[in-house]
Amino acid sequence: MTQDNKIHIIGIGDDGLDGLTSQATALIGNAELIIGNPKVIDHVASVAVEKMPVKSDLQAVVQKIEDCADKKIVVLTTGDPLFFGVARFLCDTIGKDRFIVVPHVSSMQLAFARVKESWDEAYLTNLATQSLDRVVQNARLAEKIGLFTTDEQTPAAVAKFFLEHKLDYFQAYVCENLGSPHERVTHAGLSEIAEQTFGSLNIMILVREPDVPDRPVELVGKRLFGNPDEVFRQARPKRGLLTSSEVRCIALSQLDLGPTSIVWDVGAGSGSVSIEAAMIAAQGTVYAIEMDPEDHGLIKANAQSFGVSNLVTVLGKAPEAWDDLPEPDSIFIGGTGRQVRGIAELAFEKLKPGGRMVLNLGSIENLAGVHELLQQLSDDTKVTMVNISHDTYQLERHRFEASNPTFLIRAVKPKK
Repeated sequence: MTQDNKIHIIGIGDDGLDGLTSQATALIGNAELIIGNPKVIDHVASVAVEKMPVKSDLQAVVQKIEDCADKKIVVLTTGDPLFFGVARFLCDTIGKDRFIVVPHVSSMQLAFARVKESWDEAYLTNLATQSLDRVVQNARLAEKIGLFTTDEQTPAAVAKFFLEHKLDYFQAYVCENLGSPHERVTHAGLSEIAEQTFGSLNIMILVREPDVPDRPVELVGKRLFGNPDEVFRQARPKRGLLTSSEVRCIALSQLDLGPTSIVWDVGAGSGSVSIEAAMIAAQGTVYAIEMDPEDHGLIKANAQSFGVSNLVTVLGKAPEAWDDLPEPDSIFIGGTGRQVRGIAELAFEKLKPGGRMVLNLGSIENLAGVHELLQQLSDDTKVTMVNISHDTYQLERHRFEASNPTFLIRAVKPKK
């Protein structure tokens, strides 16, 4: 296919034709058909050419392109067509070789520039394809959030939804009509944003207030194990602090807990494993050992929320912190530090004969070191790699976003 027969997907900003390069302007001027959202089509009203306004029916765009294959076609979209734009869908559906993408500065990029916040680690999504429930789940682990809002999911609706779910620790920016003469940026708390009305062309940015711990959702239908991650209080996002629900379920099964088990949770973090172990071993005792004072306080708060009375919080550093604790039937270790092999060796000595130790490891290096050690100490070891993906809906297609893989290694102490 020659360059002249290619379909051009061109990004445009709120400043319309004035903000485009001479190349993009020439391509639009030479087009025989322009396809785009009605709001975007308005930017090229002065161009005398056939236009096809389309909202969400992307299959109609595909059909029109196929029907007009002999014409010079421009698909006009906002900002960067490959950033939550239509280009990915069209390239996947029709074929990359049919298109040339001419990007504009993304409106999301402009929004973060206006509020002077970096966006390299922000959680970014489009409310046209992502539910607010999923956004709230991701918000609990995010420092910054960038949202393409919609006419239905407005900034006010987002603010109200966050407040209803007790996520009131974000400052909000609503950036309207970016790049146009009518550009406006509003900075306020969520309660204020919830009472305001904004223009339809806006980006919403949420920035977490510093040093504010997360707050759990209400405990409805509390489970013995596998509770959603968001029901636990967590400190400001610390990646790896909370053992995820799926990994927690597998780890608890490998610990082989009984009603009267004595359990150690070494490096307990927010206490999710400790709490669910305590509910399973309801007549036993679980010792949540944590050296961080802030996290130690969160374990207590979470235990109170779940109503577990057989959980003992221990503030201190292993191995000194467990000197006076009773011999455990089971030990769980969250192994993210470099000293995990040494901790595992000392903990294994304390384990009752026939007892089980399970470690959650995030790196191959830690896995190799601990596996080598436990094979020397036990003839019954098992390694499980857990790789979980959750669905996300974008551009009329379901996709799966993978979490980082983690490793569970279980060892049974020989009986004397």
